[in-house]
Amino acid sequence: MQTFDVIIIGAGAAGLMCAIEAAKRNKKVLLLDHANKFGKKILMSGGGFCNFTNYNIEPNCYISNNPHFCKSALSRYTQWDFIKMVERYKIPYHEKTLGQLFCDNKAKDIVNMLLLECKLYDVNTSLNTKVFSVKKIENKYQLQTSIGNFSCDSLVVATGGLSIPTMGSSPFGYKIAEYFGIKVWPTKAGLVPFTLHVEDKNKLTALAGISFDSLVSNKKIAFREHSLLTHRGLSGPAMLQVSSYWKPGEVININLLPEMDLHVALQALKNTQENKSLNSLLAKHLPNRLIKTIIPNELGDKKCKSLSKKDIQQIINITQFWQLKPNGTEGYKTAEVTLGGVDCNALSSKTMECYNHKGLYFIGEVLDVTGWLGGYNFQWAWSSGYAAGLVV
Repeated sequence: MQTFDVIIIGAGAAGLMCAIEAAKRNKKVLLLDHANKFGKKILMSGGGFCNFTNYNIEPNCYISNNPHFCKSALSRYTQWDFIKMVERYKIPYHEKTLGQLFCDNKAKDIVNMLLLECKLYDVNTSLNTKVFSVKKIENKYQLQTSIGNFSCDSLVVATGGLSIPTMGSSPFGYKIAEYFGIKVWPTKAGLVPFTLHVEDKNKLTALAGISFDSLVSNKKIAFREHSLLTHRGLSGPAMLQVSSYWKPGEVININLLPEMDLHVALQALKNTQENKSLNSLLAKHLPNRLIKTIIPNELGDKKCKSLSKKDIQQIINITQFWQLKPNGTEGYKTAEVTLGGVDCNALSSKTMECYNHKGLYFIGEVLDVTGWLGGYNFQWAWSSGYAAGLVV
């Protein structure tokens, strides 16, 4: 049986970062993954360009049953620290929108950077490796795997969540937690497109591909970004963001004209564009096909001069207080993240080590910490992996 100081299960963003930091401290590290590539989720993220962090990382951009847990790690390894590494490797990048940072070239630049760091500090790696069991015997963690048996002083679980099963996601990390008596919060898909009830789907399916500026909200939160109508329902950044806060049966509110005081604008148009139809004026701000679908013909064809107060209020209700009740979400198959996971109250927020099991650590998405869309989840991976890597 081979012995290591540290074994990390999961060679994604968090696992790679942890391996690097641990190896820097001259720890003998073994990084295992059942996948055939390192950092698979990194490679496919951001349309292949990897939204690797965000200029605006803040703890309130994360969802957890322990909302304070993420603060320590995020403050000790910040977005600026990761940007510094990216710049040291001369990887070109750009800000896309709302502080989101993407590679100019391809996501493999980030993976190659992390693998070069692993090589520099002599991290042992093994892909296509299944872990069959994990046990603790006499203060050592013992692993039975498809390539042999191993033992270690520190075991780090960086197995991710359940999102995108085609990428090899599995509940293995949760099973390890449960084996050691650690609570796992119920999981569900996050940052995921909505599906619609049949009536709404039949009405909107012809609009698939239409994107529009929006302010999308529920009772908890609002996001101002683009939305997208699809063959299955609603997607786009604003919808994905709200999905993480949405509960089944809840209505979402959509403001199609978030920057306009529509009441004032329409009153003014009655005087300056009196012979223009309502639809022709709205077409300057919204896709024409969307207007004709949601605005009744008899209202949309009216001349501005003939709009009554009741008409104006109806237009405002339709465009700025549009309400839809999703049928559900597309689930893990298209979700970017998994909400819920290993209970943060069982771990030290400074080290990611379990209070009741010395030498056992959980990092990254397997934990009950979920960030917003836009590089927040990768930053959590870098920060939590770094925090554990300093002490394992």
